Amino acid sequence: MVDLTINTDVAREILTGFIRSEVRRVGYSRAVVNLSGGLDSALSCVLAVEALGAENVLALRLPYRTSSPDSLEHAQLLIDQFQVQSETIDITPMAEPLIQRDPNISNVRRGNILARMRMIVLYDKTEVFKGLAIGTSNKTEILLGYSTLWGDMASAINPIGDLYKTQVRQLSRALGVPSPIIEKPPSADLWQGQTDESELGFTYEQVDKLLYLLVDQRYSPQECIEEGFDTAFVNAVIARVRRNQFKRMMPPIAKLSNRTVGYDFLYLRDWGT
Repeated sequence: MVDLTINTDVAREILTGFIRSEVRRVGYSRAVVNLSGGLDSALSCVLAVEALGAENVLALRLPYRTSSPDSLEHAQLLIDQFQVQSETIDITPMAEPLIQRDPNISNVRRGNILARMRMIVLYDKTEVFKGLAIGTSNKTEILLGYSTLWGDMASAINPIGDLYKTQVRQLSRALGVPSPIIEKPPSADLWQGQTDESELGFTYEQVDKLLYLLVDQRYSPQECIEEGFDTAFVNAVIARVRRNQFKRMMPPIAKLSNRTVGYDFLYLRDWGT
């Protein structure tokens, strides 16, 4: 039996301390979060508010013309409840010229464009607000590669990247995230009717248990099958994790010198500060 239950009090203390420490370490006191109306960004935002104070957090709502009205409403619920500073910017006029160039554009391409457009706005606002960009990708998404490189994966720090999706839900309940956000089907809201689990082909509850055994407990594929997981499911998840390893790394640099960045020239994040 796989138990993913976490001590939410301990997690809360560690993650708010992480945000406070990492933001201050580089000389900042503020943070900016893209608030989609979904669970992951809601949790990151609440953690940032607890760590830095609501007056030091800017939440961005960045709708596209096909975005669900619920997404805006749910983001506003969080903004109102936690008294976060906020700004709403419609990205349609920015994204549409590129999207309209190809009448046969796929949902995946459109989704990637929107994710990267939102990240452009986020980083622009970090300069205006003088705050760090807070990440909103959870551990499940990172392992599966279910995110857009240089889009929603981009951030200065990520407080929830070591929490599986089911653990994000646990901690969100403990921190008082509004229930409509916690209870709705997970969705990146990249096109109408899109949900994460229908696109992935399995539930977060199923895959989180498998990933926990594979990654945290270092089970072999055969041991996972012996625990009752379907062979095809295990193989498909492992293949997906391996295929998306490139998303979890900085771009490799061709080595020519004795001290190549990322290979030999290795220092802690706060080196020199």
